[in-house]
Amino acid sequence: MAPEIKSISAFFPAYNDGGTIASMVIAAVLTLQTITDDYEVIVVNDGSADYTPQILDELARRYDRVRVIHHPQNRGYGGALRSGFAAASKDFVFYTDGDAQYDPRELALLVPAMQEGVDLVNGWKIERHDPLHRIIIGRLYQQIIKLLFGLKLKDVDCDFRLMRRTIFDQVHLEADSGVICVELMKKIQDAGFGLAEVPVHHYHRAYGRSQFFNFRRVFHVGVDLLRLWRQLVWQKRFGRRAAPAPVIASALEGDLGATPIHYERN
Repeated sequence: MAPEIKSISAFFPAYNDGGTIASMVIAAVLTLQTITDDYEVIVVNDGSADYTPQILDELARRYDRVRVIHHPQNRGYGGALRSGFAAASKDFVFYTDGDAQYDPRELALLVPAMQEGVDLVNGWKIERHDPLHRIIIGRLYQQIIKLLFGLKLKDVDCDFRLMRRTIFDQVHLEADSGVICVELMKKIQDAGFGLAEVPVHHYHRAYGRSQFFNFRRVFHVGVDLLRLWRQLVWQKRFGRRAAPAPVIASALEGDLGATPIHYERN
């Protein structure tokens, strides 16, 4: 039986997402109202150069549960996530990106999988709707990081996650770039937290452009990954006892009591 979600913080990192962020925030507010009375929505504006700041200020004015954090300068995806996690004040934390490639309403699909003993519910993309080059880069990226870091998740780079805030009593994040997601999942796995996975839908990016998966940035991502591998894998192989293996449940298969979820979009 899934525990009651008494309070939850939902946040979005946003960078030049003026065309999508308003619908994301409103969808999150409507969804959270069905889950608990104690919720907040946080948006981290990471130095956007479009009209994202003005839209967010208006949303915060209209909705008393919406808070906005403005970074005067862009700090990178990792910097935006760390600001969001630090600002979250509720028992559970949910986040996804502000570009509308995921549907905030599908947060409701993650909640039943938050069983006793599960600390993080990770989405996995049923089908990736991106340009062909991003799909190819994404698949290569998945295979490389699973091999390098020993991650057991089906979909490591699916930024659609619900977690207990107490995770951050043990997990401390440092990355400023997009590899923060690998850092997050590697540290959570190594700490022995219980994980579950739920399928979610992924949508074509209709506004803006990716700041992570493009050919120009592949080299820099590779350098960041190697640095992270040295810190989290290579340095820990010598003289340190391995952490207990994580518990990973599939919400499709119903392992370890996770509720099977069957979802079809009309």
